[in-house]
Amino acid sequence: MARERLLEVGMKAYMARELLGGGSGLAGAALACCLVAAAVALRCWAARDRRRALCQASSLQEASLEAMGRMVRALRRQNSGLDEETVLGLPLAQLVQKLQNQELSPEAVLCSYLGKAWAVTKEINCVTSYLGGCKAQLAEVAQQPKPAGLLYGVPISLKECFQYKDQDSTLGLCRNIGFPATEDCVVVQVLKKQGAIPFVHTNVPQSMFSYDCSNPIFGRTLNPLNNAKSPGGSSGGEGALIASRGSILGLGTDIGGSIRFPSAFCGICGLKPTSGRISKRGLKECVSGQLGVLTSVGPLARDVDSLALCLRALLSEDMFLLDPMVPPVPFRESIYDSSEPLRIGYYETDLYTMPSPSMKRAVLEVKELLEAAGHTLIPFLPANIGNAVENLMASELFTDGGKAYLENFKGDVTDPCLGDLTLILRMPNWLKDLLSMILRPLVPRLSTFLRNLKSRSAGELWNIHHEIEKYREKVITQWKEKDLDVLLTPMLSPALTINYPGKATGAVSYTMLYNCLDFPAGVVPVSKVTSEDEEELQKFKGYLGDMWDQKLYKGLKNSVGMPVAVQCVALPWQDELCLRFMREVERVSQEAKK
Repeated sequence: MARERLLEVGMKAYMARELLGGGSGLAGAALACCLVAAAVALRCWAARDRRRALCQASSLQEASLEAMGRMVRALRRQNSGLDEETVLGLPLAQLVQKLQNQELSPEAVLCSYLGKAWAVTKEINCVTSYLGGCKAQLAEVAQQPKPAGLLYGVPISLKECFQYKDQDSTLGLCRNIGFPATEDCVVVQVLKKQGAIPFVHTNVPQSMFSYDCSNPIFGRTLNPLNNAKSPGGSSGGEGALIASRGSILGLGTDIGGSIRFPSAFCGICGLKPTSGRISKRGLKECVSGQLGVLTSVGPLARDVDSLALCLRALLSEDMFLLDPMVPPVPFRESIYDSSEPLRIGYYETDLYTMPSPSMKRAVLEVKELLEAAGHTLIPFLPANIGNAVENLMASELFTDGGKAYLENFKGDVTDPCLGDLTLILRMPNWLKDLLSMILRPLVPRLSTFLRNLKSRSAGELWNIHHEIEKYREKVITQWKEKDLDVLLTPMLSPALTINYPGKATGAVSYTMLYNCLDFPAGVVPVSKVTSEDEEELQKFKGYLGDMWDQKLYKGLKNSVGMPVAVQCVALPWQDELCLRFMREVERVSQEAKK
């Protein structure tokens, strides 16, 4: 509609020019005035349309949460004697067992988790919508003559990008409001076949290109452990909800750390599998066609066994039939159940982002615990991490200079959690080059970042793909030379203060490396920030002392008591081995606390 009106104004401008004498100065002035008026009008109409869309989304969310409340009250009337706290306290393995043995009903379990999610989202704003279809799924599951499916009766939360029939997946972008999915994505279909009950969509940062969690539609999600801190992103709503016990199992996506950041920041476990291991068919994306570095779908939960159960359920014949592009490789139990000693590489720092005192301490403590448990630990640092993060990843993700990404923001506002990303992407190539040159002696990392956000030719894109392939081969060769099974690395933690993730861009190096390599990587909480860590942090300068290091320092402050995690990594397609290593880290850490 706005374009039609702009065309009308343009036609009037053209007619005015003709009437006023074609090329005369007066005609030119009239034309310029009309075009300015048209531009102003277009901005006003876009703002009005945006306000209408936001009002529509707000009304939909309000109605959705009201329906959620009604469902909670109805379930509680039907389960009046239920001890919800006892249900919420059960680990997933025990919950599944009680459901399979019919000691608990799917209705009772949904009542407990739906009620808790409804309560906590009022405090931390993690749920974007109640999935009303869960009522029909509950009825279908309950009518089965006997429990069937590995996730029979288990409520599952979904990051908002997982399309669910008749629900919007907005990604925090106004342009996606009012376009509900026509069918469930493949992963949701598989979960339902396994007896699970998807019950809520959870919040994301606008466009999902941030490790914070805020957008103009649904607002900001808070960290339940400390409301001044970010829950991480882009699966931030998932991390916050699971940490609040409002969900026992959730699904997220990860292209730079989007499962691992929320897991680390909120003190839970999360796995980024190899990118092709779980189907992505039917997921909502803001940029399509980027194939050099791919998104991974993975689970978030309270413990590693829960992650393994989720993978076991998803890697089924149902998924392989629904999406033939997924390799038909079921969960390999023998690898996950193995107790053989491991050869474990480790590093304390990637030499790109200085680790916080608690990050470094966590890695060294876990190293000692693993050695005491009979494993072999070998120093190992993948080559050229800075080049992988600054040049390969940045160039690949924005090869078109951000054109496709920016299309999502037409007529929209930019959320502060994105920092200066959209501003930089809107710059022409010549300005990016100029600023890169000026900043090189002062802020070399930002200079390189600017240079790599330029649009590229097809030939340049092919060269980037080739460089990524060569880099993967190089690191795998390094790995094989050391005869490693798995790798232990720092994980960015504790949680950064709200809005600081968008300002501390360089800190993604610990996670983004393994998206570039396409290695499975998972996060396990192992410690908490101590007063000694906080005191030691006062000496933090970073490796360059640039604005990214300064913002990281400020974001890490005031974190005593917050979770600290480590990252566990394996070679591509060795997702079960990664999980097995994560479980071992979890075991030795928990035993050390007894």
